[in-house]
Amino acid sequence: MIARLRQSVPAYLFLLPWLIGLLGLTIGPMLLSLYYSFTDYALLNTPEWTGLHNYTTLFQDSRYLQSLKVTFIYVGVSVPLEMAFALAVAVLLNRGLKGLAVYRALYYVPSLLGGSVAIALLWQQIFGSDGLLNDVLGVFGIHGRSWISEPGTALWTLIVLRVWQFGAPMVIFLAGLRQIPDEVLEAAEVDGAGRWQRFWRVTLPLLSPVVFFNLVLQIIGAFQAFTPAFVISGGKGGPSDSTLFYTLYLYQQAFGNFRMGYAAAMAWVLLLIIAVFTGLNFVLGRTWVFYGDEGARR
Repeated sequence: MIARLRQSVPAYLFLLPWLIGLLGLTIGPMLLSLYYSFTDYALLNTPEWTGLHNYTTLFQDSRYLQSLKVTFIYVGVSVPLEMAFALAVAVLLNRGLKGLAVYRALYYVPSLLGGSVAIALLWQQIFGSDGLLNDVLGVFGIHGRSWISEPGTALWTLIVLRVWQFGAPMVIFLAGLRQIPDEVLEAAEVDGAGRWQRFWRVTLPLLSPVVFFNLVLQIIGAFQAFTPAFVISGGKGGPSDSTLFYTLYLYQQAFGNFRMGYAAAMAWVLLLIIAVFTGLNFVLGRTWVFYGDEGARR
């Protein structure tokens, strides 16, 4: 027993920095925020227990409901478009292009830069009243508008920005496509399956675990989107709250109004929403995600 403990001591010593970080920077703050979500806490005063008051107030807050609406639209539109675009590019790159590594790196760059302040500022220049998009439209005699300053189009510019960040899921799709055996596709071709039939009936089912993985990651990431809306709207979520993302409104409540208890409640509701969507994906995934070992067992 003593000998085993002596053997374990070096391992625990190496794990100690990670354990301290886990408890001090992750689990501890999470539990503290859970406590704050049941209190009236304005950062400079002592938290006062209010029970479920913050949670019940959320659904009486019109701006909170607007942030939910904006975020759900953003997630529901941008994620499918981003996934479809990433898969299409991955299929094209999988055809054995020369310099594939260069193309793969170039297409991945938007994912590295897309969430930055610099790209959000660039987006302002592209979709502003005097931006690049209107210059292009002007060539064809089309009078443009300030796309980021009108409630009907502001959110869509952020959706386009999200779709533009297709590099990360594209690389994952490409890796999945490379794992599909050529023999399977060749056998389908011999059986008379056309290009589209091979894609829909062979490639896509075999790629479904990768699609599922990407879908879960992109939904979680879309719910947490913050920087583009903050920069483009000046931190206000305008115009007319059309870009008031959930995380942006949480930020306003926490660091603008110093309603830390209220913001903590918002954070835990967001965690619950993401957990529900992730759980639904796992449940519904049983109906369309195909694993090779399952087919072997059947």
